[in-house]
Amino acid sequence: MLSGKRALKGPAKLAVPLTTFLATLALLLGIPAAGASAADGVEGETFVIGTDTTFAPFEFRENGELVGIDMDLLNAIAEEEGFNVEIQSLGFDAALQSLQSNQVDGVIAGMSITDERRQVFDFSDPYFESGIQMAVAENNNDVKGYEDLRGKRVAVKTGTEGQTFAESIKDQYGFEVVAFAQSAQMYDDVKAGGSVAVFDDYPVLAYGVASGNGLKTVTEKEAGSSYGFAVNKGANPELLTAFNAGLADLKESGEYDEILDTYLEAGAKDSSFWSLITDNGPAFAKGMGLTLLATALSLLFALVLGVFFGFLKVGSSKILRGIATVYVSIFRGTPVLVQAFFFYFGLPQIIGQPVDVLTAGVLTLSLNAGAYMTEIVRGGIQSVDPGQMEAARSLGLGYGKTMQKVIIPQAIKIMTPSFINQFVITLKDTSLLAVIGFAELTYQGQQIYAVNFRTAEVLIIVAALYFIVITLLTKLADVLDKRFNK
Repeated sequence: MLSGKRALKGPAKLAVPLTTFLATLALLLGIPAAGASAADGVEGETFVIGTDTTFAPFEFRENGELVGIDMDLLNAIAEEEGFNVEIQSLGFDAALQSLQSNQVDGVIAGMSITDERRQVFDFSDPYFESGIQMAVAENNNDVKGYEDLRGKRVAVKTGTEGQTFAESIKDQYGFEVVAFAQSAQMYDDVKAGGSVAVFDDYPVLAYGVASGNGLKTVTEKEAGSSYGFAVNKGANPELLTAFNAGLADLKESGEYDEILDTYLEAGAKDSSFWSLITDNGPAFAKGMGLTLLATALSLLFALVLGVFFGFLKVGSSKILRGIATVYVSIFRGTPVLVQAFFFYFGLPQIIGQPVDVLTAGVLTLSLNAGAYMTEIVRGGIQSVDPGQMEAARSLGLGYGKTMQKVIIPQAIKIMTPSFINQFVITLKDTSLLAVIGFAELTYQGQQIYAVNFRTAEVLIIVAALYFIVITLLTKLADVLDKRFNK
């Protein structure tokens, strides 16, 4: 294929003075100069692109790799235009927040182009024309159209065209709308009877039905909006131009249709429970590895914080006690999820620098666990009989030596069970970091059941892995406790 973009890269035939004049005139008029290509401003550059975690067939994981219509289109366009992409699988809402906080350069996530979003983002040319369908559970023969929804509840995915459509007709047909973060979650809600129907983009719904998600469609496709690649308003115009040029080339060559056909006519492969474990073993192993890494780093920093602020709380300085009290009050008095969102989305806007997801996660868990460990240290020290301090001082030991030789050894024995308990809590709290795209064990499980829709089986596997690891590490901690605190 000889694209127009490549044709423009040929040598100029005009005399130099005229060429220079025309290039200057084109620049003043905002017209691309002859000899320039869409890739000139992005060639060799690397862009961080945010995407959803679970929106098959547009983005999903297969054998641990992120694939789908959006991913194949983006990679093909990047190769065509000569730039590189680094994909961050965050979830739809998190991806948009990351874009607004400049954590990523662009977002491609089956994102509908709307007038409201145009106020905040600049969009590419549409790369897919969507539409909305309604589906119900396979065994539901009562709901056959919108008029059967009166007084009932329907499920949608947050931020999608399906939610927009459901909200637009809910008053007319008298039903309630409940939003979920993932497609698999809203499908499960319908199968469990929490909602009677689901509204979703027709290709996503068709892929789910073909994959055995337990639903059936009951309405014709409604006209929907177009999907587009988004960047922040006024930012990265060269990237947007390159995306549009690459998309046009893919359509001209026929590769665009090949990508769509690959996914729109497919569904997830069926497999046994054992195959579910073995096929996704690498993903589970990666998730567990990151879970343990985040836990270890968080507990290390939390222990330092707990000891430091714990001693401040039992010290004689009112100012230092006040500082420690404020720290504990803030991090014990706010939810872990709010803290995670702040460190990943809010902190970059304050400091003007991006914060990677591991750093944000460790900050969250360290400061949160440190607040609880502060109280463990304070309680442990104050639990030692005050007479111990008085007796040691009466024998001529100074305050420091008394703490070192008498108080702290006894306090450690008192504190150890609470430290072990906090260790277990922190390990389990890593699962909350899935909301900011940290690829720990729970996140990996979400990726898997988002494709095969076998939610119960995948969650059983994830829960079993947590149980095994926590049990083994708790046993190890008990052995060490008995050995060093005889």
